Amino acid sequence: MQSCIFCKITKGELPVTKVYEDEYFLALLDIEPVSFGHTLIIPKQHVVWMQEVKDETISEIFKLAKKLMQAMIKGIGCDYVSLSVSGTDVPHFHVHLIPRYKDDGLSEWPKKHYEEGEKEEVVKKITSML
Repeated sequence: MQSCIFCKITKGELPVTKVYEDEYFLALLDIEPVSFGHTLIIPKQHVVWMQEVKDETISEIFKLAKKLMQAMIKGIGCDYVSLSVSGTDVPHFHVHLIPRYKDDGLSEWPKKHYEEGEKEEVVKKITSML
């Protein structure tokens, strides 16, 4: 896709700080990191949503994520790495790897609470589509 910033990046049209690259994926440092070492893994093929990606691509991107997470823990000394697939910041499927430290003060997801009977209704809606 011509207007997609990640497609321009994977084609080498825009400068980035590469962490890893192969035939199918590019991993780069996020320009607005949550913590230092925050890395994005981008498939070189343009697909907007994770659910539209081929199963093989999903498998391979998560294998690469594991490899990079291990390298981040050893290389920069973080305690663990959070993985996120948010999908709203750039319309091109990608994975965020965010180095985390115990007591780093980064907030977690906001919490909600189910009302009586809501859990069962949500499960019914999901499972009816399987």
